[in-house]
Amino acid sequence: MTYQQTITEAGQEIGRFQQTWNGIEAESVARMRLQNRFKTGLDIARYTAKIMRQDMAAYDADPANYTQSLGCWHGFIGQQKMISIKKHFGTTKGRYLYLSGWMVAALRSEFGPLPDQSMHEKTTVPMLIEELYTFLRQADARELGMLFRDLDAARAAGDEVKAKQVQQAIDGHQTHIVPIIADIDAGFGNAEATYLLSKKMIEAGACCIQIENQVSDEKQCGHQDGKVTVPHEDFLAKIRAVRYAFMELGVEDGVIVARTDSLGAGLTKQIAFTREAGDIGDQYNSFLDCDEVDPANVGHGDVLISRDGKLMRPKRLPSNLYQFRAGTGEDRCVLDCITSLQNGADLLWIETEKPHIGQIGGMVSRIREVIPNAKLVYNNSPSFNWTLNFRQQVFDAWTAEGRDMSGYDRAKLMSVDYDGSELSNEADERIRTFQRDAAAQAGIFHHLITLPTYHTAALSTDNLAKEYFGDQGMLGYVKNVQRQEIRQGIACVKHQNMSGSDIGDDHKEYFAGEAALKAGGAANTMNQFAA
Repeated sequence: MTYQQTITEAGQEIGRFQQTWNGIEAESVARMRLQNRFKTGLDIARYTAKIMRQDMAAYDADPANYTQSLGCWHGFIGQQKMISIKKHFGTTKGRYLYLSGWMVAALRSEFGPLPDQSMHEKTTVPMLIEELYTFLRQADARELGMLFRDLDAARAAGDEVKAKQVQQAIDGHQTHIVPIIADIDAGFGNAEATYLLSKKMIEAGACCIQIENQVSDEKQCGHQDGKVTVPHEDFLAKIRAVRYAFMELGVEDGVIVARTDSLGAGLTKQIAFTREAGDIGDQYNSFLDCDEVDPANVGHGDVLISRDGKLMRPKRLPSNLYQFRAGTGEDRCVLDCITSLQNGADLLWIETEKPHIGQIGGMVSRIREVIPNAKLVYNNSPSFNWTLNFRQQVFDAWTAEGRDMSGYDRAKLMSVDYDGSELSNEADERIRTFQRDAAAQAGIFHHLITLPTYHTAALSTDNLAKEYFGDQGMLGYVKNVQRQEIRQGIACVKHQNMSGSDIGDDHKEYFAGEAALKAGGAANTMNQFAA
């Protein structure tokens, strides 16, 4: 509804109680309603799920329509990202938020900093989703509140043209609410545990849940060693559990991202159950590293399987884990992806050890032979040394072309000595266009950086500490923080406004009228930033 329609509706409701609801103003009610468009997390989940589905269809029509997100570990960070995006680009279209299990473990657990091994409290994830959307809803309320003040000022000045322009801006206001891709790790337990946690996440507002095929109680960060995968049937049961949670709660458009860690996982905890040759369990077992066994020489405690009419002994470690054959990672990834898309998943995530379009695209091409519209969410991870990787890729490409590379030492390409070189400039250009090129060539629908604000918080804090506690003193803060906020138009330079002080003043006026004791008077030091 438009602003005027919302006022009219509120006025009709108040009119039914005109003898008893003295002092309740229809326009104030309308403003509060518009500032609180989304009443529940399920409202948010349904709204954002439709956005993701529309964006996926747009990408299928043209890969130039890929989407992006940055990882968040606090509601304020997510809020500031969306405010910044609206300021610089005018729209949030195609921009999401990512909720990283790694950052939840490292920054949000009551145990303190933890490795990415699903040891943190599982309820922390839905709590962070709720927190993110609380801050995004507050960003809506703040922005609309400033428009309402502009409208009041235009009316007071008798400027009908300005008042009409502001009202049009109110009617066309774009919410800061965007999809969140939420990491559920390996489900924090069995399929029932996955279902229960999924419901909590969806009720908090999640329209998209990402789940991985590692063993829940052996889970490792995707870019560390020691990863252990589960047979397909176990993983598919968890995907179905997430889908049932979406359907039960009425979020039919909910999106599931199936992540495979098989490329870097050389171990499994179980030998898959198989009914017949060639079934999904048999395919999983075919990747096991086995030795042929003479039936007469079976050892004590040996576990044996039959393969192609032969008796085979899978290689088992003292940890009771079984080993896959070396070099089978890509084949396992392709099988993981195909079976996931055939059993309820919507998008794929292939965790890789480097950002290489050829490697990713090769696997996607094989997947698309079976699932033509398969598309990926890709982790543009800070775990990669992007500078070194791309300088090496350029070095290798130029070497293959027969160019003279005597001026470069491949083992030392990270050196600052190469900054500004032709090779360095070419590598930087490939990094700049990586997302666009990978969207077109490797089927990547959504690009994200998992841990960006973990690193930016550390970097900015280090720079401030070096200046402030050093010779620069207070100038280290003023010159490099506050002055930059003012020059660049960073909204939170007026931190009282950002925290909701002006919204509170508006409410005081609604509730108490002339008796309201407001904080935004002449003595408020935020007025120093009015210019």
